[in-house]
Amino acid sequence: MEEYTREPCPFRIIDDCGGAFSMGCIGGAVFQSIKGFRNAPSGFNRRLVGSLTAIKQRSPIIAGNFAVWGGVFSMIDCTLIHFRKKEDPWNSIISGAATGGILAARNGVPAMAGSALIGGVLLALIEGVGIMVTRMSAETFSPDAQVQVQDDSGGPLGAFGRPNAYQ
Repeated sequence: MEEYTREPCPFRIIDDCGGAFSMGCIGGAVFQSIKGFRNAPSGFNRRLVGSLTAIKQRSPIIAGNFAVWGGVFSMIDCTLIHFRKKEDPWNSIISGAATGGILAARNGVPAMAGSALIGGVLLALIEGVGIMVTRMSAETFSPDAQVQVQDDSGGPLGAFGRPNAYQ
C-alpha cells in the first residue's frame, strides 16, 4: 500500500490555501444557490436568476474567507513543524486554536478566546477521528484478525470452502 506524503512546507501553504478556496467556492455556491432561490420573488425563472445572482455576489467572498483560514492554518502548522521538529496531531490542534484566535482578533479578547477554543476543539475532534479510523483499519488488516474457518470434520477449509488437504 502506498503511503501518502505531504509536500514540503512552502508549497504546502499554497496547496492548502488553494484547496480551501476551492472548498469555499463549491460550498458557497451550493448554499448561496439555495438561499438565493428561497429569497427570490415567485416564479421559477425569477428564482433561478435570484439563485445565480446570490452565487455571483457571495460565493467568491466565502471562498476568500476559506482561503485565508487555510493559509493562516498552514503557516502556523509549518512554523510548528519547523520549531518542534516533529509532525504530529498536536501541531494541527495548536494551529486550529491559533488560527481561530488570530482571525477573531478584531473582535476583542473574549471573541479571540472563544474562537481559539472552538478551533482547538474542532481540530482535536478531527484528529481524534482520523487516529481512530487509522487504528481500526490497521486492526482489520493485521495478521491476528484473520479468522480460520473450519469444516464439519474440524479441519480448516481451503480455497472455495473445500477441506484443506495439505495440513
